[in-house]
Amino acid sequence: MTMMSGARAFLEMLRAEGVQVIFGNPGTSESAIMALLPEYPDLRYILATQEGVAMGMADGYAISGDRPAVVNLHIETGLANGMSLLHHAMDGGVPLVLTAGNKDVRKLIEYRTDLADMVRQFTKWSVEATHPEQVPGVMRRAFQEARNPPSGPVFVGFSANALDGMAEMAIVPSAPPFLPPPPAESELRAAAELLASAANPVMIVGDRLAQAGGMAAAVTLAEQCGAGVYAASIARNNFPTGHPQFQGRINPTLSPGRRLLAEADVVLVAGANVFSGFFYLPGPSLGTGTKLIHLDSAQREIGKTEPTDLALFGDPRSGLELLAQLLDEGMDSNARDRAASRRASWQERTSQGRSAWSERLGERWDARPMSPERMMHEISQVLPATAVVVDDSLSSKDALHAALKFNESGSLYGERIGAIGWGMGAALGVKLAQPHRPVVAVVGDGSAMMTVQALWTAANYGIPAVYVVCNNRSYRILKLNMNIHRQEILGEEVEEGFEGYVGMDFPLPLNIAGIAEAIGVYGRTISDPEEIGPELTRSLDSGKPAVLDIVIDGRI
Repeated sequence: MTMMSGARAFLEMLRAEGVQVIFGNPGTSESAIMALLPEYPDLRYILATQEGVAMGMADGYAISGDRPAVVNLHIETGLANGMSLLHHAMDGGVPLVLTAGNKDVRKLIEYRTDLADMVRQFTKWSVEATHPEQVPGVMRRAFQEARNPPSGPVFVGFSANALDGMAEMAIVPSAPPFLPPPPAESELRAAAELLASAANPVMIVGDRLAQAGGMAAAVTLAEQCGAGVYAASIARNNFPTGHPQFQGRINPTLSPGRRLLAEADVVLVAGANVFSGFFYLPGPSLGTGTKLIHLDSAQREIGKTEPTDLALFGDPRSGLELLAQLLDEGMDSNARDRAASRRASWQERTSQGRSAWSERLGERWDARPMSPERMMHEISQVLPATAVVVDDSLSSKDALHAALKFNESGSLYGERIGAIGWGMGAALGVKLAQPHRPVVAVVGDGSAMMTVQALWTAANYGIPAVYVVCNNRSYRILKLNMNIHRQEILGEEVEEGFEGYVGMDFPLPLNIAGIAEAIGVYGRTISDPEEIGPELTRSLDSGKPAVLDIVIDGRI
């Protein structure tokens, strides 16, 4: 036990947890911490000039570095600025430890915000330390909560007296993560029997599968049973996107997704929520005769919204590995022949989709402004094989994933739709976590403008992320969602050439390249697709941050 202040205990606990970077934007409420930081040269403080940038950087650092990241914001005002991307992190199960200072607990009469309550619904655990001796224990639990499956962000507030006060402290780091065991063998055996006898099985994979390192296990099982594979999201590498059985994203809460699953007799969901989406449509997402198997490390998600025939709580990777073993034992020659036939059918469907993509690319090859398809094609021609793509492309996402295939774990990190503004900071966090790999962020212009202050941090610290901006001069994603609302909720026809989109266009285009130049980052506006390849290569070779602001067609 050593006598020290709460602020020092906080920094000592970060050191004990192996933290190397703090992302933040400080305020007066963090003075006690900031005053001590010069004594901790092993703790690098990365300053963001807007709190959303700090949150995005921490998010990218955590998911690509496979470790909890630390963010330090200031009191309720700074915390409020970071809340949209705190919601984003909660939705993606990102292991963040978010901290903020608060007024002295004795300032209660003069109004003092309950910071822990303010962010509770967007965190896995939220608490405020009001005495210095609480700090080590609170930080120890914070790292455990953030890291243990299902992982997620936690919040720790510190009253001023907790930071300034002195107490006897024991600095002990958190225990290793508690990984969930595999599901029970009896339940896995029942799932194997369902898959072995299925006529048309489908798999839906989610981010908790990637977090568990289960992509290879998912491939083995999908090939074994001949299932078509869909992604609930593509925020991480959950399944090789170039695999012939991979069919892209699906949202079973909407009519197109329901139609895709209408013929499935068995649906296996691994590491994904069943099922998430903004819009409400009445009735179940699956057919009345469809059997649902849900394998997940998030117990709260199993059986939450859809009737579940087999609930497999446990580690997704080991669960799929054991399921594949049991399935192999239980498949006779007829079952194997049926699986081979299904594999061929899914491969044919994939081939047809790729042909349709090539046809669309050819039809729009010379379009001006250039099409998103042409933009992504040009990127695909020069992107290094070792590159990490940070995908915040929003409404250009389908074009990106048609042109580029992400078959290796860690080659892709994407936004999770809940909030825009993630990609600008996330690219910096990914680059800091993986400094030896090229990092290219593909970002929509509306999302880029939300956290364009990230360019200052890139310039200030010389972080060589390259931003490729999809500048369609609009919030095109909102137009697409408005059309979904009109079709699915209001039952209206969406006529071609509709122009009744209010507050979704930028008559004065966002000059992201100009902003970059003003901040000290190389910026280039590109309208000729032939310039994309040379400019992207030059930017990556420069070893400096860069912005390629590409003018594309924003029509619906």
